[in-house]
This record gives sequence, C-alpha cells and structure tokens, in this order.
Amino acid sequence: MKESRVGQSDRTFSKFWLRRLSKASLLVNLFILLTYASARFLPGNYRFTIGDSVTDLAATISVLSAVWALGLCVWTPKKQRAYLACATYASLIITIAALIATSGGIYSPFTSLWLMVTIFAAVFGLWLTGGIILLVMAHIAMIHLETPLTLEQIAISTALGIMPSVLSIVLWRYQPQKKLDDRFTELENRLTSAEGKSDVVINTIDDGVMAISNDGIIELINPAAQQMIGWDKGDALGLSWQSVLKLVLKDGSDIPEGKHPVAQALSSNQPTHSDNLFLKTFSDKRLPITIVSSPIGPQKEGVIIVFRDISKERAEEREQAEFISTASHEMRTPVASIEGYLGLALNPATAQIDDKARDFITKAHASAQHLGRLFQDLLDISKAEDGRLKDEPKLFNVTDFVADIFEGLAHKAAEKNLLYSFRPHALAKDSADQHLQPIYYAFVDPDHFREITANLIENAIKYTKEGEVVVDVTGDSSKVVVSVMDSGLGIPAEDVPHLFQKFYRVDNSATREIGGTGLGLYLSRRLAESMSGDLRVESEYGKGSTFFLEIPRISKEEAAHKEASLQQAPVQYHQPQTPVASVVTPAEPPVVPQQPIEQPPQLTEPAQVTKPPVQPNQPPQPQPTPTSPEHATLADIEHHLETSRRAISIPRRTNNS
Repeated sequence: MKESRVGQSDRTFSKFWLRRLSKASLLVNLFILLTYASARFLPGNYRFTIGDSVTDLAATISVLSAVWALGLCVWTPKKQRAYLACATYASLIITIAALIATSGGIYSPFTSLWLMVTIFAAVFGLWLTGGIILLVMAHIAMIHLETPLTLEQIAISTALGIMPSVLSIVLWRYQPQKKLDDRFTELENRLTSAEGKSDVVINTIDDGVMAISNDGIIELINPAAQQMIGWDKGDALGLSWQSVLKLVLKDGSDIPEGKHPVAQALSSNQPTHSDNLFLKTFSDKRLPITIVSSPIGPQKEGVIIVFRDISKERAEEREQAEFISTASHEMRTPVASIEGYLGLALNPATAQIDDKARDFITKAHASAQHLGRLFQDLLDISKAEDGRLKDEPKLFNVTDFVADIFEGLAHKAAEKNLLYSFRPHALAKDSADQHLQPIYYAFVDPDHFREITANLIENAIKYTKEGEVVVDVTGDSSKVVVSVMDSGLGIPAEDVPHLFQKFYRVDNSATREIGGTGLGLYLSRRLAESMSGDLRVESEYGKGSTFFLEIPRISKEEAAHKEASLQQAPVQYHQPQTPVASVVTPAEPPVVPQQPIEQPPQLTEPAQVTKPPVQPNQPPQPQPTPTSPEHATLADIEHHLETSRRAISIPRRTNNS
C-alpha cells in the first residue's frame, strides 16, 4: 500500500483532532501569558519569578497564537483542515522558539516546552520537521557568532534543539495510524464506487424498484417503475405509496384489507410475494405483475418493492396452453385408433396370433395406453389452467368411496407382494361396535376426487419396492383427510418444494427406472384446489412418504338435507356416474374379450361388462349382423374404451408421478 503523507489530504486530520491540537496550543500559550502576567501584576508573594524571563515580544507572539487557537476551537472549518493543523502547530513552534531565544537561549527555563512540542513535528510531515531543525541550527550559529561556545555547549544545544525532531521522525514517520487512515480512505473510495454501481444497476434494470420508508413515504423510484406506473420521479417522491402504487385484483376490485403485499410487509416486517395482482397505471391501464416486498433491517425501517410486468409471459403461457390443448386433442384420436386396433388384434375372436406376436402387441398396446393417458393429462391441465375444467359436485361417503378405489388397485400391490391395508377396515374388524367408526360426507366432484386418490395410491405402490402401503381416512368437523403412506424411496428434502410443479420429477438413480411424466401430482393439486381442498406431502428420503388430501367435510345433517332434496335422482355412492352397460347401444357389443389371454390388468376389468340384448323389434339390416365384434366400427371401439375406462376403479393415469 502506497504510504500517504500527512498534509496531502483533508482526510488526514479530522475535525476532532484539529480541535484537540488547537486546545493544546491554547493551553501552552495561556501558560506563557499567565507566567508573564504574574511577574508584572501580582504582589511579590504571589509572583512567578520565571515570568521575569518572558519578554514583551514573546508575550505578544503568544497572544497572537492563542487567538488563532481559540478561533479554531470555537469554529472548525470543514475544508483545508490539514493546512490549518500545520499552521496551528507552526504558530506554537514559533511562540516557543521566540520565548526560548529571548529568555536565555540554551539556558532558558522554558527549554522543556521545546522538547515537549517538537517531539510531534514528524506528524505534520518531513518538511515541517526539516524547517524546525534548520531553525535550531541557525539559532545555535547566531549564538556562537555573538559569543563563541565551547564544544560541550554546542553538544548540549544540539541535543536539546535537534534530537527531539530526529526522535519525532523515528516515532511518527511510519506510524500505524497513517496506514489505518489509508485503509479507511481506500474503503471509503470503494464504498463510493459500489454506491455508484448500485445506482447504475437500479436505473438500468427493467424491473420497477421503489424504496418506501416506515411511514409509507416513497424515497426512491427508478426509471422502470416510473415508466410502468406513469409517474415522474419528481411527482412521486415524497408521496404516500398508496397514491402511486395502485394494485387491484384480476376483476379490477380492490385488494381485501390485510391481503395487500406491501401493507403486509410494512406491518409484519416479513417479505411478501404475489403473482396474481394487477398494476393500475396513471392512465387506468391494468398490467399483470409479479411483486416482491422485502423489509429493510429488523427494526421496521421500511421496505424495498420490486415489481415486473409479466404481460409477455402471460401471453406466451396462453399460446403454449392453446398449442398443447390443440395438439393433444388432435393426437389423441389416432392414438385411440391404434389402441383399439391393437385391442382387436389381442382379441382371439377377431384375430389369431402366436404367443410371440401377442407379447409384442401387448407391449405396444400398453405403450399406446400410456401415450393416451399423457395426452389426456395435457388436456386436463390445459383446462385446469384456463378455467375450463368442469366441476360437478355430488354427495358421497368418503370412506366407502376410497375403499372402492383401494380395492380396485389391490392387484397392483399383490403383484409386488406389498403389505396393502385400508386402516378404516382394519379398525372396524378390531372394533366390537361398528357404529364407533365416524362417517365422513363430502360434496365435491367424485371424478376429481377419484382421480387424485387413485393417483396417490398408485404412486405409493409404484415407488415402494418392498414394505407397506397404508391408506387412511380421518378428519375433523371441517375437513376430511385422506392419507396415503408408503415405506418406499422417499423424497429428498430439496425436491419437496418443487414436487407439485409441472413436469417436475425427482431425478436420481432409483426414480429413473420408474416411468412417469411429472404431471400427475401437478394436476392432482390443481384438482384439489378446485374442490377448495389441499394436497401436501411429508417425506423422509430413504424411509418413505405420506401424502395428505384435504377436502371440505359436510355434517350428517347437511348430508341428509342434500340427500332428501335429491330423492328423485338418488345419489350413487362410490359408483360411476353412468352405468357401463347403459352407454353401449343395442347395436354396439363390447369389443373387449370375455376371457382375454395374457392381457394387462386394465383389460380384464372391462371384460366384466354384460352385453345388452338386441331389441326384438329391431328391423333387419342389409349389412352383416353388427353384433359380431369384427364388424364393430372404429368409433364404437373408441367410445367403448373411453366409457369402460371411466367405469372401473383403476384411473386413466397410472404413471403420473
């Protein structure tokens, strides 16, 4: 670090040290004047005999020096403090030099003052120290010219006059305080540079930035915020933030009291975030924004507001959703055709194939089903995001409904030899009084509820290699909780916050072997929220997970009232909305075989559908008898597959982890 010299910068001498130096100079001059006055104005018994050595010239110089020091004590300038400090010290040196020179030279009784003062000469720089040394040498030379001095007298004079200055150089030339001052100066320069860079960043970013004081006054607003809001900097500064930053809901209504993110941050001193608000500009235009309010310090000193216009992002999301919806809808039709034809190929009544070909076609059929489920997921997500997802609530007994779904997936758990249990049934078997088990009623969309519950149970089975899967139904007076617990892989803590995001999957060696799209849990949460419920998870990596589905509960009295009002159309508990047989017309027999050979589990359930009899009064048709499977149309096959899939307990989504 380059050494700085005293006197080169105003920062070398602070206001504090300049005043201390001035007080020291004033104190020395007052001592000189006091001794001078005592020798001349006090009675003999109170006189200081040393005052006789103070001449009128020395007293006059001391008065001038004292006046200078007193002035700096009363008023200390903000600039040129280093030069003022040097001038103060120089006046003190001149005063003492004149006092010694007029009171006996090297034999003066005031020689000790010279030793005390010149020891600090190097603090003010080498130039001032050198000047003092030259002054001493000139004084000794003048005395020697007037009266020759002995060698001893010259040595004493030199020691008393020059040695304090030399010692001052040794003590103060490389003092640590100077280096510390240099560090402070460098730090100040860095902070000033950082402050300038911060101003550049704030003024050039596209996000709006506002600084609000604790009492709600705008103290800073950057150009991006001015452009979005429509206010000039000079007009906005000093105003209340409510009059400048106007936020509204999607429908243009005001934000409810206690829900405003800025007000929450100011009152609670906690950061807030929102993506669902709109900014009302000066011209009454509404912009969708994302806003973050961050408190300043722990003592409620104010908040920093950062907001961004997300109109472009929202437009891109809408275009993306429209594309996904259109593409999924268009691709679902050919996939359904492929699935139907593969089903016909597997039907021994319509095709005769060998075992090897059957194995290949079975795998292709399963892949076609998986692709169809993926397209259906994408369609449902698109509907959920733009509000087109239908919600048809019905009354049902949650325990019985979950039991039906549980039994429909029992064969999957049996294939992996898992301990598969439904806790309400286990408690009922252990209880002597069956009426002790509570009855939980809910009035929500049964299809949505079935889809969420089935997805959770199937995920638990899929991600549990060995151990148990336990399904339980509990609740309180306001909600029903369906929990699905497994002893499977578990979820790492860093992945839990992202688990319900679209297309998100836990990426590790264990999950890569298990298929999935990352859409099931995202859609499940959206469906739960559409039912005024919630979906959450508790998990420990390597030990298992527990998912909790919470939906509103209705009381027994409310359930009885709803059931009484629907007596003309009885509610079907834990049953499909439409019986399977009723969706098949008399001319449409089921195309799924009665006894499939080596079929996947999903193909065995539709085989239980009973074939409706042909109406006896149906007129004969010119074409071959349509009751034979080989003459069923492709539309008939697609319609039957879709209705059969909805009828059984196994959901469409089987690997949406």
